[in-house]
Amino acid sequence: MAQRHYAARNGVLVALDAPLLVIHGGAGVEPGDLTPVEEEAARAALRDALKAGYAKLQAGASSVEAVTAAITVLEDAPQFNAGRGAVFTHDGRNELDTSLMDGASGKAGAAAGLHRVKNPILLARAIMEKSKHVMMVGDGAEAFAKEQGVALVDPAYFRVEKRWQQLQKALAEEKKAQASNTSLELPGKAYFGTVGALALDAQGRLAGGTSTGGMTNKRYGRVGDSPIIGAGTWADDRCAVSGTGWGEYYIRAAAAHEICARVRLAGDPIARAADRVINRDIPKAGGDGGAIALGADGSVAFPFNTGGMYRGWIGSDGVPHVAIYKTDAMATPR
Repeated sequence: MAQRHYAARNGVLVALDAPLLVIHGGAGVEPGDLTPVEEEAARAALRDALKAGYAKLQAGASSVEAVTAAITVLEDAPQFNAGRGAVFTHDGRNELDTSLMDGASGKAGAAAGLHRVKNPILLARAIMEKSKHVMMVGDGAEAFAKEQGVALVDPAYFRVEKRWQQLQKALAEEKKAQASNTSLELPGKAYFGTVGALALDAQGRLAGGTSTGGMTNKRYGRVGDSPIIGAGTWADDRCAVSGTGWGEYYIRAAAAHEICARVRLAGDPIARAADRVINRDIPKAGGDGGAIALGADGSVAFPFNTGGMYRGWIGSDGVPHVAIYKTDAMATPR
């Protein structure tokens, strides 16, 4: 039976020498949404991301490096709404948002409204480590990316045919609603589509990151929770969270920070705090979605209230554990 070593650090129980990585590829996926081929490709990409991040942890790298490595793989996978698989805006463009936070130092980096950054999470890290700022947007963020050597690509790189067809369908539905003079009511899942990762390294330090392509057919430069520290991403010395859901509600609830605040101030276990915010407070307000949460003591939670959420974790056994639908059985770390 695997043994875990702990230390009390400033009143926080920290798991040592037992690195752990937790990821998500977005909530809102429902049974029947994917073909068998698409489903297996998604599971393979989740496993690849877990292995990439865990390889960093095994080599003694920091939680920040592990989170960055895992999210980079997810951004490169067209199966998820981030990086390469980003959805299209109303104007037929891809608009990317991201954030990263280091729980040990409290430092953070974020960017929104990107069109040419191949891996937005790398820009978030550069902003966190190489600038005095926390958040950059649009052209300015891309100018900084160029200065820092973060790879820029032609916007055509992000074009995935499935995403383009999703936009065409959304535009057609919008036109039909306008013709009949009725308001277009979008389902909550229209606002979903995010990837995220959380890591606990061998020194007991936490980090969290999130990356997204936003929502199909979005207009007016709309920004969701993913690049907002405290809403879509949070990490401190005892708790880390990455969210995936209806961004407007996550922003209003400061969802990621709220979960960790309940852990810190009320002494709630990670699972209870995450469940109360994601499955009670946000639905009560009118939103839905999911999240991943990771404690410094090695506890994890995967709350979501949709038919599925791409999710997974990898720990001391070195085996990637992944799941998609609510009905999928997935072991949890011990």
